[in-house]
Amino acid sequence: MTLRAHHGYSVTRTDCEAEVFFMSIRHRLARRRLRRRQDVGWSPARWALWSQPRSVLGYVLAVELITVVVVASTFDLVPVTGGDWIRLLVLAGGSAIHLEAARDIERLRKVGAEGIPYVNLKGMWTFAGVLILPPPLAAALIFSTYLHSWLRVRRVPPYRSVFTATTLVLAGAAGAVVLATIRPGVYPGYPSGPLGLVAVVAAGLAYWFVNYALVAGAIMMANPDSPGRNALGRLSDQLIVAGSLGLGVATAALLLSQPWAVAVLLLTILGLHRALLVEQFQTASRTDPKTGLANAAFWHEIARREFAGAERTNSRLGVLYLDLDHFKAINDTYGHHAGDEALKAVAAELRHEVRDNDLVGRLGGEEFAILLPQTSAADTALAAERIRRRIAGLAVTVAAPNGPVLCGPITCSIGAATYPESGTSLDELQMAADLAMYQAKDAGRNRVVAAPANGEPPPS
Repeated sequence: MTLRAHHGYSVTRTDCEAEVFFMSIRHRLARRRLRRRQDVGWSPARWALWSQPRSVLGYVLAVELITVVVVASTFDLVPVTGGDWIRLLVLAGGSAIHLEAARDIERLRKVGAEGIPYVNLKGMWTFAGVLILPPPLAAALIFSTYLHSWLRVRRVPPYRSVFTATTLVLAGAAGAVVLATIRPGVYPGYPSGPLGLVAVVAAGLAYWFVNYALVAGAIMMANPDSPGRNALGRLSDQLIVAGSLGLGVATAALLLSQPWAVAVLLLTILGLHRALLVEQFQTASRTDPKTGLANAAFWHEIARREFAGAERTNSRLGVLYLDLDHFKAINDTYGHHAGDEALKAVAAELRHEVRDNDLVGRLGGEEFAILLPQTSAADTALAAERIRRRIAGLAVTVAAPNGPVLCGPITCSIGAATYPESGTSLDELQMAADLAMYQAKDAGRNRVVAAPANGEPPPS
């Protein structure tokens, strides 16, 4: 049975199976070589940290040095008992089981967390350790948890895991100081009563703030060109952090009063952990990863809904198709990185120009679509002209070996169509906007062309 043609020859099933077999061998050998290279990547001398800017390197090393001093100064503060060692083993074991059961989930979540604070549920175990373990054992729990995470997930350079662990040790120290200040004589332990609740909440806030501030500071220093809000992360992520700290409080209380109930809590959190992927999957399914705009599938889905609403209420609906002019020249002259930066800059300008209830999507390449609900033909044309003027002259600065390079100006051609004047179905409306966009390009680019009303000749 012939499967495909390749350079004029037919490939049979047997040939294909042999090809797949030899490809699989090559892939296995390549993976082994890659693993051997990665196995020596743990060496601190090979870390990418040393290639970071001096400010980032100094910041990271300063945080780690302070952590070493803090840990060293706490060895004799609180006596360590046999019960403390048992609780350390229980918390470390629970953390390990939790990570192993949710390892695939965490790998997926880490893929989408580059450039923003990555949050997880490890606080359920580490903050519990801060509350009920002597400081050296709490630090040991944090480092062992992140070492296990790096070994099993390994989605980040090792120096990042070390830095994250050190920020949590400092966060734990801040939480312990707050707890010991409010309820002296209780720490380490779980304080009872209303004042104990205040102490635990205050310790959790201190733990969160120190870790959050240190990590956000590192992200902003390492990504100076990214918006500051990226380093601050999403509000929903901070709710996850709050939930993990609350689970840490429950874990500490159960471990001191009903140790066997921790197993039930672990089973519960494993069931809830998968809910962390819901928002990420929803966002990924409707968002263009390069620009953050709606992707083509999601844009068309919303367009269908809005068009049905416009038909039902007999209201107007505008559609703009926008294509960047001579975009290939930007890629060829300045490189694809400059092209990506140009797309992001255009996306940002489009977001700022449209209304809250409008929807901007990237259809592919350098082509965008804007949905304008309840917008007349005249207002659709005016919106298109405002967008054209905003994009015209947009210049993007990109890093280059000899310094920043300004690529631009950037212009666009826009086709405008409106329901019901330009079409009585969504397909007709989109086709009208698309044809008008190409007419704008044929007419010289950097202009807006409005689709004619049904029955009218196209503009010359």
